[in-house]
Amino acid sequence: MSMTKPELDDAAIAEIVRGLDPVDWVQVRLIANLPPDRRIVPSMRAQAFAMAALRGTLRRRYPDLTRSELNMKVLAHFTPVRMLPS
Repeated sequence: MSMTKPELDDAAIAEIVRGLDPVDWVQVRLIANLPPDRRIVPSMRAQAFAMAALRGTLRRRYPDLTRSELNMKVLAHFTPVRMLPS
């Protein structure tokens, strides 16, 4: 069984774009002028912030889980694995 992605029509794409924030061109230019090794730092900080926020939410939702178990839930959220039918 083959899995295919659904095609998006113009209306679906327009709806997605309407939900996005406007581009901050000043920020884009600033990041573009950074050397490649420094360009990734803002993304890594944003990812760390998102993971910490989710970890805090999960800690309140599942107070009995260990730190390792919470971390596994965070990783499961950010790295979904899809099993393909055999």
